[in-house]
Amino acid sequence: MFRNREIQLLLLAMGTISLIAAAAAAFIAWSAAVLVLLTAVLLIGCSLLFTRWRYREIAQLSRYLRKISTGAYSLDVRDNQEGELSILKNDIYKVTLMLSEQNSLWQQEKLRLSDVIADISHQLKTPLTSMLVMADLLSDSKLPEKKRAEFTHKTCLQLERMDWLVSSLLKLSKIDAGTAVFQRDLVRVKELLEKAIEPLLIPMEIKEQSIKVTGEEGISFIGDIQWTREALINILKNCVEHTPAGGSIWVSFTENALFTEIVIADNGPGIPKEDLPYIFKRFYKGKNAGEDSVGIGLAMAHSIISSQNGIIEVKSQEDEGTEFTIKFYKQIL
Repeated sequence: MFRNREIQLLLLAMGTISLIAAAAAAFIAWSAAVLVLLTAVLLIGCSLLFTRWRYREIAQLSRYLRKISTGAYSLDVRDNQEGELSILKNDIYKVTLMLSEQNSLWQQEKLRLSDVIADISHQLKTPLTSMLVMADLLSDSKLPEKKRAEFTHKTCLQLERMDWLVSSLLKLSKIDAGTAVFQRDLVRVKELLEKAIEPLLIPMEIKEQSIKVTGEEGISFIGDIQWTREALINILKNCVEHTPAGGSIWVSFTENALFTEIVIADNGPGIPKEDLPYIFKRFYKGKNAGEDSVGIGLAMAHSIISSQNGIIEVKSQEDEGTEFTIKFYKQIL
């Protein structure tokens, strides 16, 4: 403590003041000078004792902070007494709790990222393995032209699948990171549905499926038409894939004072009850999932809709079809 320059200056100042006061008191009486010196010594002693106590408290806080830096967040340094040191202790404890929560979230995020990387690796491994095999076969100069064309076509399909997967993952990562910019424009639902259905008309025609859209012309909501179109395409694509040839898809939209609602239904085989809680989970593949499914389309749709003050729900029974209900609320709940 006495090596501290501030303490040395304080002692020098108090000692100088005490000597000057004692010298002044000596002109009155020697007894007054002695009384002043004794009083000064006692005051200086009390000040040093108090300073020493504060130094011990500060040293304790320093040890506490060093333990925190090693990850010991369970320590409790709270003090319910009055005073600036007690306030400092309580503030440090609050910061400790915050660091503990952030560390817990960071660990969870680390595990989630590890799982996502493992899932992505798994999803990319299959088409990569397939393409490596086909590339090896294509290198055979004796391969018939018909087979060469078949393998080339399959390789292109796998490349398209990988391109879609990577593109979807990039979009999802933007949404997760909060860097995706969602416009807040007036979106007319009829126009939105026309744009979402357009890229699916050919697959529907091939499977001889029909689609019926019902709703009033002026129904709208505030959102981003491009991102919402992406979400609806994924939902409609799921319906097209799981509806048998010659099946039907129905789309209806309504509006009330609270929300704008879009309902998309099909007469496909439905979703098994045990799969329903997980269909919006990334990379989840249910019992009825197609062989080429990667389980990312509905997860993306859910993220896009949730990011625009909306919710998406699903109802389904086996052999009775599936119904997706989307609600975009007019006020932030």
